[in-house]
Amino acid sequence: MLRLFNHYVPATSLAQFVLDSLLLFVGIVIAALLQQRGGFPALGPVIPSALVFALIMIALNGALGLYHGIPSSSLYDTVARILLSLLASIPIAYIVFRVLPWGDFSHEQGEVTAILILGVILAVRGLVVGTSGEPILRRSRVLVIGTGHEAAAVEYSLNHFRRAAFDVVGFYPSPNNDDVLVSNHRVLPESHSLIDTVRAHSINEIIVAVRERRGGSLSLKQLLDCKLAGISVLDLASFYERVRGQVRLDALKASWLIYGDGFKQGLVRSFIKRTFDIVGSLVLLVLALPLMVLAAVAIVIESGFPVFYTQERVGRGGRVFRVIKFRSMRTDAEKDGKPRWASKQDDRVTRIGRIIRKTRIDELPQLLNVLRGEMSLVGPRPERPYFVDQLARDIPFFAVRHSVKPGLTGWAQVRFQYGSTVDDAVQKLQYDLYYVKNHTLFLDALILAETVRVVLTGEGAH
Repeated sequence: MLRLFNHYVPATSLAQFVLDSLLLFVGIVIAALLQQRGGFPALGPVIPSALVFALIMIALNGALGLYHGIPSSSLYDTVARILLSLLASIPIAYIVFRVLPWGDFSHEQGEVTAILILGVILAVRGLVVGTSGEPILRRSRVLVIGTGHEAAAVEYSLNHFRRAAFDVVGFYPSPNNDDVLVSNHRVLPESHSLIDTVRAHSINEIIVAVRERRGGSLSLKQLLDCKLAGISVLDLASFYERVRGQVRLDALKASWLIYGDGFKQGLVRSFIKRTFDIVGSLVLLVLALPLMVLAAVAIVIESGFPVFYTQERVGRGGRVFRVIKFRSMRTDAEKDGKPRWASKQDDRVTRIGRIIRKTRIDELPQLLNVLRGEMSLVGPRPERPYFVDQLARDIPFFAVRHSVKPGLTGWAQVRFQYGSTVDDAVQKLQYDLYYVKNHTLFLDALILAETVRVVLTGEGAH
């Protein structure tokens, strides 16, 4: 895992990104050269075209989730994403090579030749990496200290979220941790010292997976010896932040929030984010205007007026504002006056409402909230005051999410399905806390790219 602009990026994903960029650029150049006849061909018109094509295709592959960092769950899913990318490359190649004004090639088959070459290379690479989950780079060898509930949770996270990057060598017992909730055959003997165990198994990282670290539960001196020997040592809070992109409540202390890095709200950051919001929302409004008109007409035809509805939501600093959305429910959805979370297969949702919810079209009017400064393009999802009061009573640190503006999309929205319970709110809060702690323009751009993936695949729709 590499940390870029306060955000952890899987080294394997970064390697795939670089490899694909090179393949796309070099493949186009080679294909163009193969189409030339006689003499040494001029590369002047080729290089700009190859560069633009590579950039567009990398952005498309990222939106399709090919650099998501988590191996695909099935062969079908991987094949579908790659085929969609290849199909989209045909019109993209035509625009880049024929429409953009920097020259063309001697043969019209150049674009097709380039796509075929790249398609074979990327398909083979994508299938090998995507379905097997094997990393391009060497795995990190991990030793987990502890054998109880926390250690089992760490093992689950590594196996299900970042199995391509980590290899759990074993579990080193903690003196005060008698429960063994991991595989017995993976528990290493405590007769050897921690530093000897680390050296014997060529360990790169240690994860301290015990709840209480005082009173003899583990030897700080042994951990310091490992640290001085160049071994990375992580506590539970840092582990979950790095591997799952969460600030876990069950491993969180107020002192970690106060004394740790992150949670910066400087003027420069605020200015950059606001500028990004204004420019981005204006561009999106112009591009989405025809789609918004069609949605409005469809709503009127099915269920009449009003087309929009407004609702109170809690924004930055706890201030209440009215969010604007396309109406996707019946006009009597809450005729009893009692707020309710939307749920899957909600009978209050209209037929058009189901479509615009699944495609996130119902969220587009919130771009006006962004322009008014009540929301941001990226941030925690704004909740209704009724639910905020309830969740703030039941969930610690819930109010921390209100230190930034709520967003049209966010880290929790692209990492977790739609939630309608307190337990779901806890899971989403852990992602929101990660965003509040580490938000940068780089992370905002990644979330927007992930949002495109979520919309295209329909993940988390309700």
